[in-house]
Amino acid sequence: MKARDFIIGVITGVAAAYVVKEATKRVNPNRNPNAILEEIKQEFKKQGPIDGSWIFMQPETFYKEDIPISVYKGGISRIENGESVNFEFAADSKSGVIVDLVRVA
Repeated sequence: MKARDFIIGVITGVAAAYVVKEATKRVNPNRNPNAILEEIKQEFKKQGPIDGSWIFMQPETFYKEDIPISVYKGGISRIENGESVNFEFAADSKSGVIVDLVRVA
């Protein structure tokens, strides 16, 4: 095998890997919902211990000021003053940013 053929093979492999990586991003630009939930839980833990949490694995369309946003919906429960308090959230499926947070009565 000539060095030239080897270098061409390596360059071709790197280019193919890049193309596949970019194509995969376009097919599913959403982040992993479990990773988003973990980030949200870490923020809630700064205020106190968490009792439970959940997240829907399929994104939904959420409207904020008439603007459609692809979100994962979920919830967190924690103990405040000896009582269980529940929160529901909608997190942007691409960035993980919370776009809506509601304390459930």
